[in-house]
Amino acid sequence: MDSVNEETPFVVPNSSSAKSPKGHARDVHILSAAFLLVFLAYGAVQNLESTLNSEDDLGTTSLGILYVSFTVCSMFSSPVVRSLGSKRALVIGTTGYWLFIAANLKPKWYTMFPASVYLGFTASMIWVGQGTYLTSTARSHAKDCNLHEGTIIGNFNGEFWGIYASNSVVGNLVSLFLLGESTEGATTGTTLLFIVFLCIMTLGTILMCFLHKRDGSEGREEGSSGFVSSLTSVSKAIVAPLSDARLLLIIPLFGYSGLQQAFVWAEFTKEIVKPALGESGVAGIMVVYGAFDAVCSLVAGRITSNLSSVTLIVAGGSFAQAAILIWILVKYSATSGMLGMIYPALMAAALGIGDGVFNTQIYAMIGMLFENDMEGAFAQLKLWQSGCTAVVFFLTPYISLHAMITVMISALCVAVLSFLYLTLRVERVFSRSVSTS
Repeated sequence: MDSVNEETPFVVPNSSSAKSPKGHARDVHILSAAFLLVFLAYGAVQNLESTLNSEDDLGTTSLGILYVSFTVCSMFSSPVVRSLGSKRALVIGTTGYWLFIAANLKPKWYTMFPASVYLGFTASMIWVGQGTYLTSTARSHAKDCNLHEGTIIGNFNGEFWGIYASNSVVGNLVSLFLLGESTEGATTGTTLLFIVFLCIMTLGTILMCFLHKRDGSEGREEGSSGFVSSLTSVSKAIVAPLSDARLLLIIPLFGYSGLQQAFVWAEFTKEIVKPALGESGVAGIMVVYGAFDAVCSLVAGRITSNLSSVTLIVAGGSFAQAAILIWILVKYSATSGMLGMIYPALMAAALGIGDGVFNTQIYAMIGMLFENDMEGAFAQLKLWQSGCTAVVFFLTPYISLHAMITVMISALCVAVLSFLYLTLRVERVFSRSVSTS
C-alpha cells in the first residue's frame, strides 16, 4: 500500500463530505437556464463589438482589455470564491456582464474600458463559481443516489454546456431580428437591442438567486474564516496548483480551448465568413456554430463516464478541429454561390463540435481529478484560457490568417500529446492501485 500512496498525486480519493440538499437536478436546470439568459445577451454583444464599435477599434480594444483583466483576476479568484461561496460568487459575477452591456448604450473609452476591467474581475468569479458549484452538485447527487460519480459529473456538465452553448443560437437570432427590424438608422436598433439584452440578463441574475447554497469546499474551515484571511493565502492559491503534475500536463489543453474560441470570434467570422457571405451572413453561421456546439455538448456529456471516455471524446473533437484548420491552411479559398455558403457552415459545425467537446470534457476532467482543490483548478483553467484569448484579440490586427492557423495547429498538437501522456500516467496509477489492493 505504501507504493500506492507514493503515486497519489495523480489520483484523487473519492471522499465526498458535502451536504445533501434536495433538488440537485433542479439546481443544474436553474444554473443552466440562468447562464443561457446571461450569456445569450453577452455573447451576442461580444460578437457585434468589432462592427458596432469600430471607430478607433474601440470594440476590439475593449475586448482585449476585458480578457487581460480576466487573466489577471483569475490568479486571485480561487480564494475569493472560496470566501464568498460559489452561489454568492455566481450572483455577484453577473453584475459585470450587466454593466458591460449598459456601457454599450454610450460607447466611449471612459465607459467601455472601466466596464471591461470590472467584467474581467467578475467573469473570473462567475466561472470559477460555476465549475465549483456544478461539480459539487454532481458529487452530492451521485452520493445521495448511489450512482457512479464520473458518469453524473459528465451528465451534469453535458446538460449545462449543451444549454449554455445554445446561447449562440438564441442570441444571434435575437440580434438578427431586432437589427433587421431597424431599417432607419443603426442607433435606434442597437439601443433597443441592448435594452432587451439588459432585461434578459436581469432575469438570469434573478434566477440564480433560487439556487441552493452549496460549496465545493464544504468541510474546510478556512473557507469560511473571512475574506481577509483568505487573501493572505492568495500567493499559495496561485502557486500551489502549479506544483501538481496533473495540472501542468493539461495546461496546454486549457490554453488551446481559449485559442480556438477566440479564433472563432476574431478570425473565423472576419476572414472566412464575411468575405464569403458578407456581414449579414455572420449571424447565420454563428447560429450553425452554436447549434452544433450545443448538441455535441449534450451528447459528449451523456457518454462521459471516466478518464478513458474523456480521452476518446477529446481525441475526436481534436481531430474535427485539426481537419478544418489544415483545410483552411492548405486548400481553402473563398468561393461564391452554394459552395460559398456550404463551406463556412461545415467549418462552423466542426469548430462547434470541437468547442462542445473541450468545454464538457475539461470540466468533467477537473471534477474527476481535482476534488481537493476545485476552485484552484478552475481558476487555473480560466487563467490560461482567458490569457490565450486575450493574445488572439491583440495579435489579430498584426498577423495573417495562415500564421494564426499555424499557431493553432501547433498548440493543438502540444495539447493533445500532453493530455494523452497525462491519461497514460493516471491509468498506470489506477492499475497499480488495483493490483496491490
